[in-house]
Amino acid sequence: MATKEPSFIERTRRAQLIDVTIDAVARHGYAKVSLARIADNAGITKAAVLYHFRTKDAVVEAAYRFVLDALVEDVAVAVEAVDVQERPQAYVRAMLGHLRAHRGHTRMLIERLGNIAPEHTPEQRWRPLADLIDASVRARGTDGVDSRTLAIITGGAIDAIVTERLHDSEYDSAAAGESLTTMLDAAMG
Repeated sequence: MATKEPSFIERTRRAQLIDVTIDAVARHGYAKVSLARIADNAGITKAAVLYHFRTKDAVVEAAYRFVLDALVEDVAVAVEAVDVQERPQAYVRAMLGHLRAHRGHTRMLIERLGNIAPEHTPEQRWRPLADLIDASVRARGTDGVDSRTLAIITGGAIDAIVTERLHDSEYDSAAAGESLTTMLDAAMG
């Protein structure tokens, strides 16, 4: 039996619920967000939320996927726009730029990863950057770079920069990102 495509109104309502959930999780944290809060913030009933999402975790997961997809898309566009040698640096700049521009997305990612058991392995986190580093190193004609370790270190630095920015909105995460890209470039030879 074929599944009925959601109507325009249903797609619009789901998008609204995802936006409301991102905002609610960013403002209050995962533990303090309920279906009732999501419904209230959307101006609808809890039953209407349940029509679109069976549980709180389902709507939070949809919001997380939306945030993650937006981040991945922005980073991919930035990486593809530069030469292979510069892709690791573009990755860092795009990652930090997106998270700086979308504070609610940043909080959503942190809350989701901290409160719902992530299904991703650590390698799924560091592998994309390690692959960019490997390609950059090959294009530069250098060798002897441990791309896994460099990607893990860079990912940790990105996390630290983002966390500092969340705690101090005056912190210049763009300048910190440039310092990180300079270090990354030097490490790649």
